[in-house]
Amino acid sequence: MEKNSGSAAPFGMKDKLGYMFGDFGNDFTFILSSSFMLKFYTDVMGISAGVVGILMMAARFVDAVTDVTMGQIVDRSKPTKDGKFKPWIKRMCGPVAIASFLIYQSGFAHMAYGFKVFWMVVTYILWGSIFYTSINIPYGSMASAISADPGDRAELSTWRTIGATLAGLVIGVGTPVVAYEVVDGNTVLSGPRMTVIAGVFSVLAIVCYLLCFQLVRERVEVAANNQRLNVGGLLKSLATNRPLLGIIAAAVLLLLGMLGMQGMAGYVYPNYYGSAPAQSLSALVGSLVVLVICAPLASKLSEKFGKKELSVVSCAFGAAVYVVCLIVNPKNPYVYVGFYTLAYAGLGFFNTVIWAMITDVIDDAEVKNGVREDGTIYSVYSFARKLGQALSSGMIGGLLSLIGYTQDTAFDPVITKGIFNLSCIIPAIGLGAVALALFFIYPLDKKRVEKNVAILEERRRNA
Repeated sequence: MEKNSGSAAPFGMKDKLGYMFGDFGNDFTFILSSSFMLKFYTDVMGISAGVVGILMMAARFVDAVTDVTMGQIVDRSKPTKDGKFKPWIKRMCGPVAIASFLIYQSGFAHMAYGFKVFWMVVTYILWGSIFYTSINIPYGSMASAISADPGDRAELSTWRTIGATLAGLVIGVGTPVVAYEVVDGNTVLSGPRMTVIAGVFSVLAIVCYLLCFQLVRERVEVAANNQRLNVGGLLKSLATNRPLLGIIAAAVLLLLGMLGMQGMAGYVYPNYYGSAPAQSLSALVGSLVVLVICAPLASKLSEKFGKKELSVVSCAFGAAVYVVCLIVNPKNPYVYVGFYTLAYAGLGFFNTVIWAMITDVIDDAEVKNGVREDGTIYSVYSFARKLGQALSSGMIGGLLSLIGYTQDTAFDPVITKGIFNLSCIIPAIGLGAVALALFFIYPLDKKRVEKNVAILEERRRNA
């Protein structure tokens, strides 16, 4: 139910800015991991790409437990004076930032191989499976408590995407400029510089999380779910929730495409094109496209055509761009940046509205079951995103090993041509599959979403 209007200021810009800073904080560690961790451990620490990929995929089995557990904890927690979800952001911002920093300790590069693998496993599990989970699930679930209005939630989704895009801008543009150095004519990643960068980003993540805590207000009181946990019933409910299954499939495939683009950027620009500045430029223009085109237009286009409908078209467009890039095989790195930018605009629309689509899934479940389970549904979705992140990293690591990439072969012409091919094929398949998953599996088109909103409004009026 809606809290008394006197208990909190009306929904406004402070909430949108606060929610933006929340994902800014998330992505200071998340984007750093998805874009540079594989590169750091292969090129600086000397770990096989396949081993790093296996870790990232294996960690998701841990997440299968920790994500859903955290969702249950959130759903069953009682609201405090700061709300039900906000307190977790303040509690966990320090641990998640510290764990992220510990991942990138280049001082251990000369230690025994077994120790380096051990360090990588422990710090990555602490960061991703425990601390990131304990802050990201309450943060994502909080959108439903900030406002009950679907329009407000769509704006929160847009501002969340703006926060992620700004973090991507800082990390994607700034990191290659600072982290790479030229050694014997080759562009290589500097371990000590990466350690410093990770430390700076961890501090900035904490600042952003605290800004989120201060600016956001929870207005919709979400009572603790005191129903006895029925694991079998919960699994059956989730397994038969077609909207959730559809958005999970799309999210996993989106991350395979998007993180495939970002992960391969760390190889295709320095190794194939020999241009770290081009990598920075791609991050810059990709971010600007999201901020200048996708963010302003996504809400308007989704309101007119529907979020599902917009996402299908935009992702299919992104896939087509990479097919053309593979055929053209541009020799100039800045022409490749152009293809990257067009494709990023395609996935940007879906990435902008996806958080509003999650609230649509939560609403649909409430219409059917009469129970609102923001934390549980969001935790399952969060696990799916982590699975997509891991699969992309594991896939990239495995494919790099398959084409023979090592520290010694990093600049072999045959290997670098394979890197280029992978940089096009991975996102083309990923984004094309997103469009198909949304079209055939996800049922929440514009008409059904509007019907669910009307039903819930009627129920709340009569409550």
